[in-house]
Amino acid sequence: EGVKIELQSENGLLGFGPFPRPGEEDADLINAGKETITTIPGSSAFGSDLSFGMIRGGHVDLTILGAMQVSQNGDLANWMIPGKMVKGPGGAMDLAASGSRVVVTMEHTAKKGTKKILEECTLPLTGAKCVDRIITDKCVFDIIDGNLTLIELAPGVNVDEVTAATGAKFTLAANIKGML
Repeated sequence: EGVKIELQSENGLLGFGPFPRPGEEDADLINAGKETITTIPGSSAFGSDLSFGMIRGGHVDLTILGAMQVSQNGDLANWMIPGKMVKGPGGAMDLAASGSRVVVTMEHTAKKGTKKILEECTLPLTGAKCVDRIITDKCVFDIIDGNLTLIELAPGVNVDEVTAATGAKFTLAANIKGML
């Protein structure tokens, strides 16, 4: 409460709203993931050059990214799987290196149960030691001084389940909270 959040899409929109209702999509209004979005009062559209100037200039306070893997010390791998067709890392490398607080949101494991939180990433890195927090469907970890600390658990999830699904060691916060 009392906090105003301005969402920025790296392709040049500051202040965007929710996904549009079916039938109200505008193909010219997309986020970096190529999903249609909406504007809100006060939105500003501009070129990607200005957008990356904002990111590279340190004017973004918080970066929220998805990931394929995150290491226990905050390394991020989110742009390619070797052998798969990719266009490149896009703006994720700029965001990871921007100096902003980096939060990764992802499913705790891959579709086949493969662990995504690891001692070391096995996929090519997007950024080294750049992740501050990991939010998954099971829990929330903070990365403090290169170490994972479990700070929240999802409803119905226990520490043993998180341990089994995590490929890295972690410590427990003194007061583990429930995720909202």
